[in-house]
Amino acid sequence: MSFAEKIGALMARPNDDLVNKDEVPWWLKYSARGLGTVGGGLALFLGIFNIITSFLTFSCILAGIMQAIVAFTVLAIEAPCCCMFVDYVQDASNYVEKRPYWNRAAYYMLGALIPFFMCFSFSIFFGSGLIFATGVLYGMMALGKKASSEEMRNNAATVYSTNQQFPPAAASNSNLVEGAQPVSFSNPFDSRV
Repeated sequence: MSFAEKIGALMARPNDDLVNKDEVPWWLKYSARGLGTVGGGLALFLGIFNIITSFLTFSCILAGIMQAIVAFTVLAIEAPCCCMFVDYVQDASNYVEKRPYWNRAAYYMLGALIPFFMCFSFSIFFGSGLIFATGVLYGMMALGKKASSEEMRNNAATVYSTNQQFPPAAASNSNLVEGAQPVSFSNPFDSRV
């Protein structure tokens, strides 16, 4: 058993299939889960820290509360074993696992931006930044696997062969508009007017 398989077995969920259903690399999947777990824990701590240290600033207290709530949901989704004292966390985590990756990316990014715009402090910036970075990783996973260069080259050739009316961009006679006249340069300092 390789090191990657051992790490995969440790990070696997209880009812998780061992067959990769989508074409997301294993390292991206586990790095998003790890960053979500660590980032959610740190953001929860920093949100509570911001609530305690914000004196008489209602917007910063509210931003700390919102960051703590978003961090708890991120932690519950990414590592339900950390929140097993709360009922139905595993069911909610399983429900989110069945959803597409862009749902998680949108929630994490939006949930991280709202406290950041309410109050700018180091604890909000760092905690929300970790949650936002997790959302970025899930957004990359939602985009899917990049095609190989040969496949992209074949697709470009197919598109060009079906649209013969458009010449390639590198051609010297390429115009954006049919019948357009070439642009001439006139010197504004020319005295022959």
